[in-house]
Amino acid sequence: MNQSVIKALQLLKLFDEKHTEWTLKEIAETAKLPKATAYRLLSSLEQEDFLARDPEPNGKYRLGLRLLELGNLVADQLDIRKIAKPYMEELGEEINEAVHLVIQNDFHATYIEKVESNRAIRLYTQVGKSSPLYIGSGPKLLLAFMNKAEQDRIFMQEPLRSIKNGEPIDEEKLQHELALIKKQGFSISYGEQDEDTVGISYPIYNHHGKVISALTVSGLSQHFEGERFKEIKRKTQHTATQISIALGAPKK
Repeated sequence: MNQSVIKALQLLKLFDEKHTEWTLKEIAETAKLPKATAYRLLSSLEQEDFLARDPEPNGKYRLGLRLLELGNLVADQLDIRKIAKPYMEELGEEINEAVHLVIQNDFHATYIEKVESNRAIRLYTQVGKSSPLYIGSGPKLLLAFMNKAEQDRIFMQEPLRSIKNGEPIDEEKLQHELALIKKQGFSISYGEQDEDTVGISYPIYNHHGKVISALTVSGLSQHFEGERFKEIKRKTQHTATQISIALGAPKK
């Protein structure tokens, strides 16, 4: 493992409820590091906003806003399953289709919760499954609501290819689709992960009004037609709104 990374993380662990601020000298002595080494590690953490330092000479270090952002993200992900599950179960009972909760996990989308239908033929999805962010209605919805810099980071990570046949995906066409998803506020996919299936997803917002998850309903194509499809869309949107409100999202 990278020893510099380990040492930097150990410095972060010095901060707690009793020790919210440290001088460079105090950190170096407590961590048993040369002062120059401690300064180098602290400067890197400060540069990435994991730490902040008072501007005066010998100013003290304190935890930075980046840690607050990450803490809020973890809290959102831990809370959302517990909050969303009852609403998902109610939706599943009403429409008798599989209901999923999908979040971004770095370069992928991960399914963190599922309510199964009671149909004889079911889709093979399970909690913990990951998918590229450009495949499927839930992942695409999350990608669509990212900012441009985040999207570009995803596109540069690996070639865009279908998970079914490995064929290249047209990035320009995908960009157009993402813009449409964001404009209309929902995403629909046809057979992107499994043949003869449909997925429809609506965004779930947190208390900052940011999209943190996708509520996805999926099933066999024959169950998503005509008036029934309209009903599924309406109820999925309503459930996503209910979950968002429960998470403290601003009412629109």
